[in-house]
Amino acid sequence: MKIGVPIEIKNNENRVGMTPSGVFELTKRNHNVYIQKNAGFNSGFLDEDYIEAGATILDTIEEVYSVADMIVKVKEPIEPEYKLIKADQIVFTYFHFASSEVLTHAMIESKSVCIAYETVEDADGSLPLLIPMSEVAGRMSVQQGAKYLEKPIMGRGVLLGGIPGVPPAKVLILGAGVVGLQAARMASGLGASVHILDINMKALRHVSDVMPNNVISEFSSEYNIRKHIIDSDLIIGGVLIKGAKAPKLITRDMLKEMRPGTVMVDVAVDQGGCFETTKPTTHQDPTYIIDEVVHYSVANMPGAVPYTSTMGLTNVTLPYVIKLANDGWEKACDNSAALAKGLNIVKGEIVYKEIAEAFDMEMA
Repeated sequence: MKIGVPIEIKNNENRVGMTPSGVFELTKRNHNVYIQKNAGFNSGFLDEDYIEAGATILDTIEEVYSVADMIVKVKEPIEPEYKLIKADQIVFTYFHFASSEVLTHAMIESKSVCIAYETVEDADGSLPLLIPMSEVAGRMSVQQGAKYLEKPIMGRGVLLGGIPGVPPAKVLILGAGVVGLQAARMASGLGASVHILDINMKALRHVSDVMPNNVISEFSSEYNIRKHIIDSDLIIGGVLIKGAKAPKLITRDMLKEMRPGTVMVDVAVDQGGCFETTKPTTHQDPTYIIDEVVHYSVANMPGAVPYTSTMGLTNVTLPYVIKLANDGWEKACDNSAALAKGLNIVKGEIVYKEIAEAFDMEMA
């Protein structure tokens, strides 16, 4: 199979779809891998590394899309790429279709085979291709939240861990999944007072079992959320509904109840966000302020740490890329129930229920 890896052209997206190690595993199986010139540079991988692994370097993104049977990316295609995607071409990447009707229509019109990292699902319900980026984003949410709590950036001027004689910041985390656990791990390690809310009692029991005493688990409800936002310094949204839009757990009116300089980090922005006032931002312009509350909602947070993120992503995507390359998408999906759940749009037809429901569209 001919596999293409283009440069990511989304704002400040520094990751790349495959490491030289991943290329080597494909070329030794007699597949042809085409890397766009300098695609791995911002992740710390040189063209020479890819050539040594057996790849062919192409100068332009148009050449990569033109030659490839399968495109392996990180982020969803954006408008300049729509016209480059061919009928029957496999596009394997994060799509997050439920948050973009424009993207959904564009991929339907392309007649391509869209396999979304975020909906590949193991038998136990876990999302193996989402986990490493959720781990990165969860940890980064605290790192960024701590920075934007600083007064020069219009935060409350609170040190996350406090000091002797001065209490630490209060961190409210919505969702006890991968993002929430990693955020709680980082915030508690820095000494913050952490409250983590979820409606899944099994998840909350796990939090209580593995987290230190400065992490308190609590059942999520509107009443409890409203109770906590009044005195929280940093609020992190990490709620996920597989393949669907995130629920709006913090509404516009709730901002009036928060203290000026409170920071909200919405990790669920890719799925529409779990705050009503969320709008996607970029690393170039990451924050905005509504009602004196600082919002951070960068849609590709892991792109700021591309070496770590690219390595972590290829670790989990490569086995599926190899299956697709060896067997073709139909046989690979027939033989792997997990991969079959990654099918979102196939040759002009929506095949994933949550996408059809998000836009009231027909499903194949």
